[in-house]
Amino acid sequence: MVEHYISLATKAMFVENILLAYFLGMCSFLAISKKIDTSIGLGFAVVFVLTITSPANWAIHNYFLQDGALAWAGFPDVDLSFLNFIVFIAVIAAMVQLVEMILDKFSPTLYYNLGIFLPLIAVNCSILGGSLFLVEREYTLLESTVFGFGSGMGWFLAIVSMASIRHRLRYSNVPAKLRGLGITMLLTGLLSMAFMAFSGIDL
Repeated sequence: MVEHYISLATKAMFVENILLAYFLGMCSFLAISKKIDTSIGLGFAVVFVLTITSPANWAIHNYFLQDGALAWAGFPDVDLSFLNFIVFIAVIAAMVQLVEMILDKFSPTLYYNLGIFLPLIAVNCSILGGSLFLVEREYTLLESTVFGFGSGMGWFLAIVSMASIRHRLRYSNVPAKLRGLGITMLLTGLLSMAFMAFSGIDL
């Protein structure tokens, strides 16, 4: 049983990395990965939000929204699954607001450096994608929590790796035509290939 959850987390981090395999959350990835410190801060924020919102959205879907979920309340034929998107986004927005208040209180510098990209986590495709994936794959509550944490760690590893590479690029002679977004996109592709190499690992 433990091996199953380790395998699920490893798969979410590397093989099916929500950023490098599904390219969700690319806007903040490309914008924030210019600085290592800021990337680490945003990465931890994404890990926290994904870990909290995944089980929360699983519970809301299974006990309130999916077909027959309201049988406990005497409404066995009610199907509110069409509300998944808006409810999931509302839960994510609430969690992001919590992260914002915590950072503003305990780390004003990081809060200032993240700027507009901190509240934009609420509409980060990777956060919503994690909740939609766990519904589609019919994970249990514990699997949803592990998947959310693994996906968040995968996003964290991807953005910190890119920030480290871009930091070293400052001292490299990059061709003029590739400087900026061009070389970043090429590196994203190479990083994606490197992460997918973990698909050969069998736990």
